[in-house]
Amino acid sequence: MKKSTVAVGVLTAGVMALSLVPFVSAQDDVTLTWRTRPDNQAEIDVYTSISQSVDEMMEGVTLEYQAGGTETAGYQDTLLAEFAAGTAPDVFWIPGTDVARFAQAGAILNLADLAAADPDFDVNVFYPQQVQELTYNPETMSNEGALWGLPRDASSFALYFNQDLFDEAGIDNPIVQLENGEWTWESFQASAEAIAALGDDVYGIGMNAWWANPGLFINAAGSSFFNEDRTACGLDNEGTTVALTFLQNLYALDGVAVPYGTDAEPPFISGNLGMFLNGRWATPNTIANAEFNWDVAEVPFGPEGQSNWLFWGAYVVNANTEHPEQAFELLQNLTSTEVQAQVTALGANIPSRNTPEAIEAFLNSTPGLNNAAFTNALQYAVAEAPLWAGSWPGYDGVMGAGITEVLNGAKTPEEFTSTICQDAAEFFNS
Repeated sequence: MKKSTVAVGVLTAGVMALSLVPFVSAQDDVTLTWRTRPDNQAEIDVYTSISQSVDEMMEGVTLEYQAGGTETAGYQDTLLAEFAAGTAPDVFWIPGTDVARFAQAGAILNLADLAAADPDFDVNVFYPQQVQELTYNPETMSNEGALWGLPRDASSFALYFNQDLFDEAGIDNPIVQLENGEWTWESFQASAEAIAALGDDVYGIGMNAWWANPGLFINAAGSSFFNEDRTACGLDNEGTTVALTFLQNLYALDGVAVPYGTDAEPPFISGNLGMFLNGRWATPNTIANAEFNWDVAEVPFGPEGQSNWLFWGAYVVNANTEHPEQAFELLQNLTSTEVQAQVTALGANIPSRNTPEAIEAFLNSTPGLNNAAFTNALQYAVAEAPLWAGSWPGYDGVMGAGITEVLNGAKTPEEFTSTICQDAAEFFNS
């Protein structure tokens, strides 16, 4: 049932105008605040519109949308500070890697009981990797008795490639190479070298310096950031050495790769980069600014097959909200197929609903692109994971510094592999 409306007079420039507004009785009126971390004004506008439409759907509830801050960890730190001060919103979005941090701080509500009481709720409409992370119960070390939120969206890596440079180099693009069963690390490197040979100002491959990029190659070589139960570092093995050796050799080739630590997006947008490894979030900027023929493709096969990341974030409920039932209802509305389709239309996100309707909405969101590269990857992707048994920021810091040394030639892959887990031990619970 939608809210009733009543005509209210608004005095504007001396003229009394009538406006329809929701009408609820004072004793039933509930106000919920909710927050996301939009990247630009276009996203703010979409979330504002979503807030208004969901507001009309929820009887007796008024929504107040807040656009969060920057893309850095400051957004999460601000939320935790506001929670401690009692000023955090009722519902907010956080990155998937931060779920454990917020749950262990007592800042988010375990929704398991509310979910169990709703006969229409089914958590399994979302990607199973996300469900696995959101239902983890640290008290029992199982997936029973916990639900920390609902996934807002998903993303995966793809290789954005410049078709014009592939044509100029006279080689098949990554889509064709994959179809021919030839898309391996070796053919990936050969393609990068062929494109870099086109000119001194042209690079073959670029990727930015953060954990996910080298982590993709580490996973495809059969290694992992963590041990099996995710209680310790898992990088001290031959797979890590194999992956970092491949990457170190790639970066050592003269002019083939954009130097690690340099933003690879500007040279790609300018037309001077053959392949750019990034997530779905790079699509809007590429559509808006790339003046060459381009598309996206799945990443190449490593020694142990293809791998990818399932990047995600979750809507969660403030543990101290005065209206938990309405907040849970808001989460379900915000993750509906209809609302996710509106977010998907921006071009930067993939719906978190693993249903034919949601996938179809995504595939049709940017016609002409090989959008299936992203949804195919989600089927075999590893979810970015909250670290319940330690400090992910601490581990990421020491690991990232070590990998940077390797890719810049200051440390051998063997040296990294033999010392990283000892160096990172302090960031795991003993």
